[in-house]
Amino acid sequence: MRSPIVLLLALTLPIAGCSVGPAYHPATPAALGVPDGYSVAADTRPLANITTWWANFDDPLLASIVERARVNNLDIAQAVARLRQAREALIQSRAQLLPTLSGSAGYTRSQSIVGGTTTLPGGATIITGRGSGDTLSVGLSASYQAGLFGEIRGTIDASRAQYQASGFNYATVLLSTQAETARNYMLARLYQAQLANARGSLVLQDDNLEIAGFRVQAGLVSSLDAEQARSQRASTAATIPTLEQNYNAAVSRLGVLTGQAPGALKAELEAVKPIPAGPDSVATGIPVDTLRQRPDVRAAERSLAAAVAQIGVAKAQLYPALAISGSFSTDASKIGNLFQTIAGQAFAGLTQAIFNGGRLHSQVRANEAAADGALAAYKSTVLTGLEDVENAVVALDSAKRRVAEFTIALDAANNTAILSRSQYRAGLTDFTTLNTAESSLLSARNGLSQAQSDRANALVQLYLALGGGWDSAADPTTLPTPSSPAQVR
Repeated sequence: MRSPIVLLLALTLPIAGCSVGPAYHPATPAALGVPDGYSVAADTRPLANITTWWANFDDPLLASIVERARVNNLDIAQAVARLRQAREALIQSRAQLLPTLSGSAGYTRSQSIVGGTTTLPGGATIITGRGSGDTLSVGLSASYQAGLFGEIRGTIDASRAQYQASGFNYATVLLSTQAETARNYMLARLYQAQLANARGSLVLQDDNLEIAGFRVQAGLVSSLDAEQARSQRASTAATIPTLEQNYNAAVSRLGVLTGQAPGALKAELEAVKPIPAGPDSVATGIPVDTLRQRPDVRAAERSLAAAVAQIGVAKAQLYPALAISGSFSTDASKIGNLFQTIAGQAFAGLTQAIFNGGRLHSQVRANEAAADGALAAYKSTVLTGLEDVENAVVALDSAKRRVAEFTIALDAANNTAILSRSQYRAGLTDFTTLNTAESSLLSARNGLSQAQSDRANALVQLYLALGGGWDSAADPTTLPTPSSPAQVR
C-alpha cells in the first residue's frame, strides 16, 4: 500500500489555479505614440550592424579601450550582480510550485543516577532504582500551498519579467559605459589638439614679442606694441593650465571606466593623435526600430509586465487559500524496531480573509497604480529614445556643417596671419592688426578642433540612441558576463 505521504503528493502536485488578475498584452507602437517617421532629416535606411560601432572610427586604441571597459567596468559588474540576484529570485519563485519536504531524526537516552539514596523520615535510607533507556525517532513532513487563484503563477510571471528586465538593464549599463568611454576618448584627443594649438600660437607670439621689442628699441614704434604683444602671449599661456587639467580629467576618467586607477592609461594616450572622424552618416531605420533595438525600452516593457502580474497576485489574496500538509513518524528503543510502527497524518485547510480593514483591497489598488506608473514610464522611455535619436541626428548635421565652415575659416585666418606678420615685420601695418589676425587664427584652429570633436561625439550619441553596442536578437540574461572583482569576505 502506498504511504499517506505518497498519496498526498500525488493529489496535490497536479492542482493548478486559475488566475484572477488581468491578462498582459504588450502595447502597440501606435498606443505608445510612436510616429511613422522622424521629424528631422534622418537616414531611414535599415539599421546596419552596430553591435561594435566603435570599430567604425578606425582607431585601434579607441576600440581597445572600449573593449577593456566592457570587460572590466565596475558599473557593469554591479549590473551583472543585480542580474544574478534577479535570476535567484526567479528560482525561489518557481520553488513555490513544489511541496516543501523536511525530515527529522532524534536520539534520546535517559540514565538514572547510579547508587542514589533517599532518607526516610525515620532516618532510614534506601537505594533508588538503577536503570536507563534509549529512544530513536524518525519523521518526515510535507507541506504544499496550492495557488488556486493564480497567486503562485503570478509571482513566477512577475519574477520572470523582472529577471528579463534586469537583463535589459544590464545591457543598458553596458551601452552607456561604452558610449561614455568613447566620449571621454574624444575629449582627450580634443584637449590634445587644443593644447597643440595653444603651444603653437605661443611660439609665434614669443616671436612677435621679440620683434616688437626690437622695433621699440629702434624707435620705430611706441612701447604700446610691446605691451600688446606681452598681453597677448600671457592670455594664450593662461589657457594651457586649464586645458592640461581638462585633459588629465578625461584620461583619468578613462582609467576608472576600464576598472583601473585614474592614471593607468596616461602612457598609452600620451602620443598626440587626431580626433577620430568616423563615418559620414549612420542609418537610423524607422522609429519603430527603436522598440526592438534599445535595451532600456525593452526593460521598461518587462517592468510593466511584472507590474501587471503583481495585480493578479494581490487580487488572489482576496480569495480562499488552500494549504495541504502531511507527515509520518516512528520511534522505537532499537534501530531494528524503528519501522515496525509508523504513524501518519494528513491535513488540508482553506483560509479566507473576512475582515482586514480594507488592507487587501488597498494592496490591489496600489498594484494597479504601480502598473499605471510602469505604463507611463514605458511610454516615456520610448518617446525619450526617439528624442535622443532626433537630437543626435541634428547634432551630427550641425557639427558636420560647422566643420566645413571652420575649415574655410582656418584657411582664411592662416593666410591673414601670414600676411599680417610679414607686413608687420616690414613696418607696413600696426601691431593691433597683427594681434587681431593671430587671435583669429587661434580661434579658428580651436573652433575646427571643437567642431571635429562635436561631430565625433554626435556620432557616439547617435549610436547610443539607436541602441548600438549589443546584439538585440540575443537574450541578455545569457550574454557572457564580464569578469567581476574578487568578493571581500
